[in-house]
Amino acid sequence: MTYNSRPVRSESNQMVFGIRAVVEAIRSGKEIESLYLQRGIGGGLLIELKDLLIEYGLTAQQVPIEKLNRLTTKNHQGVVAFISPIVYQKVENIIPQLFEEGKVPLILVLDSITDVRNMGAIARTAECAGVHAIVIPAKGSAQINPDAIKTSAGALYKIPVCRHEHFLQTVKLLQESGLQLVCCTEKTKDTIYAPDYTVPTAIIMGSEEDGVRNEIIRTADYLAKIPMYGEIESLNVSVATGIILYEAIRQRQL
Repeated sequence: MTYNSRPVRSESNQMVFGIRAVVEAIRSGKEIESLYLQRGIGGGLLIELKDLLIEYGLTAQQVPIEKLNRLTTKNHQGVVAFISPIVYQKVENIIPQLFEEGKVPLILVLDSITDVRNMGAIARTAECAGVHAIVIPAKGSAQINPDAIKTSAGALYKIPVCRHEHFLQTVKLLQESGLQLVCCTEKTKDTIYAPDYTVPTAIIMGSEEDGVRNEIIRTADYLAKIPMYGEIESLNVSVATGIILYEAIRQRQL
């Protein structure tokens, strides 16, 4: 079993509109970044599309027709989709391969990072630090769009990004696969320097507004915070991610 460490490159999110065009894009295996359906729309073809969404585990946002008209002035038939510029992967395919290659997995889990520039900056640091994969939720995460890719300096083309519908279940899968879960949160007295990062590790970062969700905090093996000495007492999440990742790298190089 192998995984593709270099997702297929594309220059931008491609817009697809019209029910049949979107159906065919899904059936052909295109990575759907986002999908918008006109609120209250019906019809036979739309039933086929909705059945396809269930089959492929995709979600759609119900929006007013005005939003779709802002996206395109052409005949969208109440359906507009954007195809991702990268190919998402599955972390359950990556972990076994890393162990088979004799590598010590270092996975970065991003819980509800919604700002595309933060996403790009984090990916850039992660790629430089040798992180093996980034795991994000299918819902409530920043789109991997041209802005994110530009901010990442192209790192999002190089590091595997794994997008999962059942996020908490995926985090538990990492744990069951032999990775310790180190959750970066202020809800602890322990610092990021306490855990041993030389063993297989998944580092979990949350959004600046809400942090890591409580269900994941309760699942984690270690809670760790970055010591703060100033008056602001907060860091940009991309900066915080860089700090904890390079503590892991420091330990692995000793």
